[in-house]
Amino acid sequence: MASLHPPGIYPLTQRQGIYVHAFLIDPGNAGDGLIVIDTLYSDDARLIFDAIAGLGKTPKDLKHIVLTHAHRAHMGGMAALKKASGAKVYCHAWEADIVEGDRRIQSSTLRPGYPLWLWPFQVAARFSRFTSVKVDQILRDGSKVGPLEAVYAPGHTPGHLAFSWPDRSALFAGDALVTLPEFAPGWFGFMLNERQNRASLRRMAELNANWIGVGHGEPVTSGGAEKLRQLVQSLPN
Repeated sequence: MASLHPPGIYPLTQRQGIYVHAFLIDPGNAGDGLIVIDTLYSDDARLIFDAIAGLGKTPKDLKHIVLTHAHRAHMGGMAALKKASGAKVYCHAWEADIVEGDRRIQSSTLRPGYPLWLWPFQVAARFSRFTSVKVDQILRDGSKVGPLEAVYAPGHTPGHLAFSWPDRSALFAGDALVTLPEFAPGWFGFMLNERQNRASLRRMAELNANWIGVGHGEPVTSGGAEKLRQLVQSLPN
């Protein structure tokens, strides 16, 4: 059976962190090394280590740890991965002092929103902890990490990044989008600036990505560009 995902993209998920996703990337180019986009919730990063082993590689083959934003569900395994691999850690400048442990994770609203079952997780997020690491490189709009191009996509957080892989017609949207419980803008209860997020979605829709990975929920494996355009058209200005 053909894979539902473009070559070199390996989605990873766990129930902790609200069905959070990370993505292991194998560019296939000698010397580039593996890339991981976000690191799931668990401190031990076991699922990511297992996925690396499943490719017949070792942690030392991981060269780049790329963060969409500085929330616990996406940073849990970064310290274990960095220690085992020596990989560089990348994020936006606004998120860097959180990643390095110098500022608390930015809290969003405690006002319940849709879906209502998320409210206990909104409360718990205010008390979440993670093991900090040094950021090795700041990413800006258009920065490259291997075949990935950073797309500045604020809204969920001020320093939120998405990543485009044009050769694979793939977009890693982070928490700007969710597919749980439906394809929609990121959850209200975790959104710091809805207007910024809508603008970010409009920009991402212009990338015409067929495959879209999101931070929570399953990837959109086909027709992503059209679904995103339809969603953007339904949003207020």
